Amino acid sequence: MHSKSAALRLQVESALAGRIASPFRLPHLESPGTVPAGIPVLDEITGGLPRGALTELYGGPSSGKTSFLQSALATRTANSEVCALVDAQDSFDPARAETAGVSLDQLLWVRCKNLDHALRSVDVLLHGGGFGMVAMDLSDAPARLVRQIPLNVWFRLRRTVENTSTILLVLSRESNAKTCASLVLRLEKEAVLWSLGERSLPSRGFHTPACLLEGWTAATEVIRCSTRRTNLHFLKHSATPGSAHKDLIRFELRSNGVTPDSSPEDRLPLSEKERTKDPG
Repeated sequence: MHSKSAALRLQVESALAGRIASPFRLPHLESPGTVPAGIPVLDEITGGLPRGALTELYGGPSSGKTSFLQSALATRTANSEVCALVDAQDSFDPARAETAGVSLDQLLWVRCKNLDHALRSVDVLLHGGGFGMVAMDLSDAPARLVRQIPLNVWFRLRRTVENTSTILLVLSRESNAKTCASLVLRLEKEAVLWSLGERSLPSRGFHTPACLLEGWTAATEVIRCSTRRTNLHFLKHSATPGSAHKDLIRFELRSNGVTPDSSPEDRLPLSEKERTKDPG
């Protein structure tokens, strides 16, 4: 029985010669480095976005996913990195992103027609290399179609980005990558701030057509964080006693895409130690 196993192992190694050096040896994987996402309260808890790994960000409409994406893109492009955005439903607003601090000269925007086009584009970009971050926005794609993406697709994307300096960020309404993602964050909207003065009606949800949206409070739950295996201590916990959302991180977002917790001095310029000459 032992000789048969040895012969089978030799046959497999011979068949994979030139493609996989040691198919029966587990590679020595070091903990991937992390970089700031631009939201201090999240960066302090999670350690930032892991390089060489898949990060999944999901939540309902108006939960803050777009603001998170703009903050991450602004931080990466400010660090002289070239980023790519695969837009599955052509919903990206370049003017809004530029206002939030994204350098459009360092951003490749891939406007896709369907999910298949988006997945193929991400695959090509990851194999080509040279990007500090590759983001795939599936937020506006039908959830039923995103659920039909086979699990082996997520495994292939995770495997492709491994051992590189590229950040793979996926945004969607539901969690689909599951255990293929090293960092999984769930976002939800909690409160909205309108530019209201004194009003006669006591309802907090009342607003007139002349009101302007000043900002909102988003809550983020850390579902998975492989870069930090110690117990997480959640910051700015404002839940009332007995609240079901006691493990949520709360932070405010403004209509211009900049969080009050992060001033321009907090993000620009970044340290030379964190710079990457060859992110591919």
